Parts: sequence; C-alpha cells; structure tokens
Amino acid sequence: MMKFPESFSNIPGRETLARSQVLQRSWPVFLDLCVAGIGLACFYGVVVIARYWFGHPEPEIAISLSPRALPQYAFYSVVRIFLAYLLSLIFAIGYGYIAAYSKRVEPLMIAGLDILQSIPVLSFLPGVMLAMVALFPTRQIGVEMGAIVLIFTGQVWNMAFSFYSSIKSIPRELTEAASIYKFSRLQKLIQLELPYAAIGLVWNSMVSVAGGWFFLMACEMFVLGTRDFRLPGLGSYLQTAAGTGNYTAITWGLLTMVAIIVATDQLVWRPVIAWSDKFKFEQVESASRVHSPMLHLFQHSRALQSLGRNTLVPLEEILYRRLAEKRVDASPASTPKADRGATKNGIVSRILRGLVILVGAIAVLYAAWQALTLLREVHGSQFVGILKGAAATFLRVNISLILAAAWTIPAGVAIGFHPRLARIAQPIAQIAASVPATALFPVILLALIRIGGGMNIGSIALMLLGTQWYILFNVIAGAMAIPSDLKEVATLFHFTTIQKWKTVILPGIFPFLVTGMVTASGGAWNASIIAEYFRLKNQTLQTVGLGATISAATDSGQFQILLLATIVMAIMVVTINRLVWRRLYRLAETRYKLGD
Repeated sequence: MMKFPESFSNIPGRETLARSQVLQRSWPVFLDLCVAGIGLACFYGVVVIARYWFGHPEPEIAISLSPRALPQYAFYSVVRIFLAYLLSLIFAIGYGYIAAYSKRVEPLMIAGLDILQSIPVLSFLPGVMLAMVALFPTRQIGVEMGAIVLIFTGQVWNMAFSFYSSIKSIPRELTEAASIYKFSRLQKLIQLELPYAAIGLVWNSMVSVAGGWFFLMACEMFVLGTRDFRLPGLGSYLQTAAGTGNYTAITWGLLTMVAIIVATDQLVWRPVIAWSDKFKFEQVESASRVHSPMLHLFQHSRALQSLGRNTLVPLEEILYRRLAEKRVDASPASTPKADRGATKNGIVSRILRGLVILVGAIAVLYAAWQALTLLREVHGSQFVGILKGAAATFLRVNISLILAAAWTIPAGVAIGFHPRLARIAQPIAQIAASVPATALFPVILLALIRIGGGMNIGSIALMLLGTQWYILFNVIAGAMAIPSDLKEVATLFHFTTIQKWKTVILPGIFPFLVTGMVTASGGAWNASIIAEYFRLKNQTLQTVGLGATISAATDSGQFQILLLATIVMAIMVVTINRLVWRRLYRLAETRYKLGD
C-alpha cells in the first residue's frame, strides 16, 4: 500500500478542494430541504384557510387595530388575492382562446370585454355578495367567495386582452410548424400558445394583482343595510384605521402592504420573469438574462428534478401519445353507418342550438322591453345632460390616455431593455401601482382646489393614477419580448435613436401597447365614477361627466337615469372598440407580427 509523505497533506488548495466537494454534496440536500419547507408551509396555510372558511359565519366581525393582528389579516388578504388571480388566469386563457379562434363570436366577445372592464367593480358588489351568501348560508366560505369573485372582476380583463392579442400575433412559421407536426389543440396550447403569450401574461398578471389591492378595501368592508359582510383582512384594517383617524395603525398597515408587495416581487414575480425569458422568440440568445435565487432553488432541487423526470414527463408522453392515436383512428374514411350517426348527431346539435338561441332571444327581448318602459320616464333635458356628460368624460379619458402614454412608453422601453434597471424599477412600480388611487386622491384634490384646478383637473389626475400602470407594464413586456437578434442588428448597422424607434422598438411593442391602451381606456371609464363625483369632508364635489351622472343617479335612486347613462357608456365603449381598437388589433396581427 502506497503511503504519501506527511508533507503532501499540507499542499496549498487541498483543504479548499475538500471543502468545495463537501459543499457540492450538501448543497442539493439544502435545496431539497428548502423546497420541503415551502411545501409544508403551503400545506399548513391550506389547513388554516379550510378551518376558517368551513366554519360558521360570524354575525359581526370586529376589526382589531393592534399591529399583532396584521400577520393574520395579511395572510387572509393574500389568499383572497391569490385565489382571485388563479380564477382570473383560467378565465383569461379560456376566454382569449375562444375569442381568437371563433370568428363568429370574436367581435361580440371583444366588445363584451370592453363593456365589462368599463363597469365599476362596486356595481357588481351587492348582487355577487348576496348570491354567494345564499349558496353557502351556514358557512364563512360564502362571504369569502363573494370577495374573491369581486376581486376577480377587477383583475381579469387586461389578462384576457393580453392572451387574445398574443395568440393573434403568433408568427406564421410557428403555426405552420405545429400543423406540420399535427399538434392537437391541447398540445398546441401547451407547447406554442401559452409559451408565446407567457411574457405578456406575466406582466399583465403583475398589474392585475396590483389592482387587486385597490378592490380589496371595498370587498372586505361591505355593509348592505343591516347586513354586515365585513371580512378580517389588510384592506378592512386600513379602512377601519382611516375611518377612526388612527394614523399609527395606518402606518403599520401601509408598511405591511409594502412588505408583502416587495416579498411577492422577490419570491414570485422575479422568478416567473426569469423563467418566462426563455420563451422569447429569437434566433440569437440574449447576452443579458434576468436571474432569480428562488428560480435557481426550484431548478436545482433534486427532488423536483426527480418528480419531473419520473412523473411529469412520462405522463406528458402518455397524454400526447393517446391524442395522436385518437387522431390516427379518426383519419380513415368513415363508414355509411358512421356517416348516418354523425348526421343524426348534427341534427340534434342544431336543434339544441336553436332552442338555446330562441330562449336567449326571448330573455333579451323581455329585458329590452322592460328597459324601454323604464326609459320613458327620462325627460328631454335629462337626455341632453347625459350626452353633454358623455362628451366631457370622453375628453377626459383620452387626455388621461395621452398623458399616460407620454411617459410610460419611454419608461417601459428603458426598463424592458435594461435588466439591471428592471430589478430596481419593477418593485417600485409594483408598490406605486398597488397603492389605491383613491387613497391619494383627497390629497391631490385639496392641492388642486388651493391652486384653482378643481375637479376638472382632479378627475383627469385620478384617471391617470388608475390607468397608467396598464400601459407601463404592457410596454415593459413588449420591450422584453423583442428578439435580441433584432437589437443586435440595429446596433451592428449603427441605427440612430429615431431609426431604432421606428424600425425596432415601436413595431416590436405595438401589440402589447394596444393591449395596454385598451385596458387603460376601460380603466379610465371605470374610474370616472369616482373621479367626477367625490365625497370629501362631508361635502360632495362633482363636475360635468357621465361618471358623475351615474354616481348621482345611484345616490338619489333615479334608476331610469342610471340605466340610460350606463347604456350610453356601453354604446360609446363599443363604438370606440369597433372604430379604433379593433383596427389597431388587426394592424398588430398583420403588419407588426413577427415572422413572414
């Protein structure tokens, strides 16, 4: 047996090499322990929520303003926003997919998105909450589901627009490749459409979750007559603190909200952004990549790698193989018996479709007749006032969109082109977008009144605060999705700044910019209900506008004015959709589409 001299053990670097080998063996174990800890924490959170939701509802919940209650309240609010986001993501993918591939219903579905995102979330509140409580009268889950559905109505629309526009702008060569390889619809969705739409969905998800914090305050503090639907949460904590003038509690609540937003950015959005970067459509890999320690944790965990290799991949292969076998079985020429069966099924389906259309038409005609009966109570002067208000609100909406685009487009491109800047600017934008605009509006309004601006400028300011983030986050997503090879070509040929904007940047971000402008426009119409009619220090400040007309009619119980104003708003939104946004979407699908 060979014996090394004693001096060999003192060779420089041998101890460092041994320590490195120990770290290499222990590091995957540490990663697996971290993943296991995250899994156990999630399981415990599910148990806590299940016990609370399936318990008996409390007749009246007292909101504690003690800082010790904040961790529990914050946990409840985060769960509500997270579940509302999952519901929004599923709906957005399904709705956007159907709208993109169903030519007959596409115009109707897109117009429906425009109308729904323009209707204030608070308009859904009484009906949705009462319906959910009626479904679960003896359990707390009824009120919780009502709050989640209402948060969903404030998060989903821009995500649906994003997925729809991404599908419509998929390069033709990718679609042809999927057809050549005979992808099924499910396989095409998973391997082409979802990856191509990933970047836009991620950034729209961030702005949707940020908007969820705004609607959280209203959903957790809902009282209808003698019925109390308040929920323990961060939103109800902040609103109770503001109502009692407890500035210490307000500070604690805002600090907790900021901490949650920053933690969400680092633990969720930063890993998702880094993961979605691999779906960028480019031939040359970008030199600058977004990195995330949390993503590194999940990608290098041996337990997760083993789960994917031994479970997920085989299941995926089995699923795709069975789908391929079904297509092969369906490909031979059908027999006369099969043809007769198909013809019979076709007749039955047409009859059922006709019955559904007939029932729907009768319901629509009945509702329209009742509405016309109610509208007969509107006087001519009131109708003229509604038209004047519609013109004023239309002007404010477009001014707010122009002001928002003026700074968000250059800022979003700068953030999307520079990952280092994105690491700093994204959390700041998340925090700014998550702070409810109505919380800042009283301060802005008081300042404007002192300098002589008043509600005319104040309403535009509130619309701007509530809508600019939709454009910013979409522009960032568009800038990040521009292929690196196009950027390198622009650098190689020494494009000037103007040439780069005309030939690379604006065409590259155009589909995302259209999505941002559409959702921002709907958000501005939605915000007009508050921006043009605001209560401040026991007095009501209002200006001429359609939003002020709707709010005033709601307060006074003039339902005929409320109905007519809502119809006028819907007609204006649909008209703008047909004349402007649909044409811009068509332009994005053709001229500014990557590929041939």
